[in-house]
Amino acid sequence: MPKSNFEWPQGKRIAVMITVLLETWSDGKAAPYSIQTTSLKPGVVDHSGIAWGQYGGNEGLWRIMRILDRFNAPGTICPNAASAKLYADAIRQAIKGGHEIAGHGHFQDELMVYMEPEEERELIRRSLRILEDVTGQQTKGWCCPVLAWSENTYDFLVQEKLAWHGEAKDISLPRKIATPSGSLIALPVSDFADNRVLRGSPLDFFDVYRETFDYLYEHEPMAMLPLAVHSHWGGRPLMAAMLQKILAHMSGRSDVWFARGCDIAEWVTQRGFDDAPYAQRFFA
Repeated sequence: MPKSNFEWPQGKRIAVMITVLLETWSDGKAAPYSIQTTSLKPGVVDHSGIAWGQYGGNEGLWRIMRILDRFNAPGTICPNAASAKLYADAIRQAIKGGHEIAGHGHFQDELMVYMEPEEERELIRRSLRILEDVTGQQTKGWCCPVLAWSENTYDFLVQEKLAWHGEAKDISLPRKIATPSGSLIALPVSDFADNRVLRGSPLDFFDVYRETFDYLYEHEPMAMLPLAVHSHWGGRPLMAAMLQKILAHMSGRSDVWFARGCDIAEWVTQRGFDDAPYAQRFFA
């Protein structure tokens, strides 16, 4: 088994991809969960829950962008197309700050896995049209709402000329995947997003990413660490404080590559890396 020669630009020891999700639910619908522990009875409009979700575009994304900019850490912003339209000023500011805008469906509660193929194809196309109207740029990447893709999703993304998707759960480094219409780069997804901790201790978020970063940095050179944060969760001060602590810890190392999804996809494509299996990296 030949040893993998996978590497990052300039020999950087670890790549960190920060994915920021900005989500909006269809009219009259609220985010399915929040810090509230009491659910309303069916049929009642949850105005409190709707307001909870709106925090992301009103304030959360703006706060996260300030923190990313402070550490020169470009992020990958994934708004639902409805979010991009509602909060166009925030999306345009993200572009000015050098962040990437990637697709994330239309509404967060429109799940692609439940759709017929033509319905799913149309949702992807509609979402991309809205994004590109807001950004003036071609979208290169995609993450499905709730990471629920169908057997057709990746082929449809290739047909729309996207370069990467960011929801791979079976790998920890990029992999080139084939579809009937061509190929795209699969990027690993975070296992520990911010919505896991806000009902408990936000410090858990810092602890998990600090310890994971330290482990990968010391023991698995040329690793990749995906980090996920939701604008309506992680953009609140008590979680944003943890994001700042995480980035301060990571940026203390000079050989960290803070990279957007498009940067990673372009790098591995240009270098011709189709895969970097763990066995080849450490057991050759």
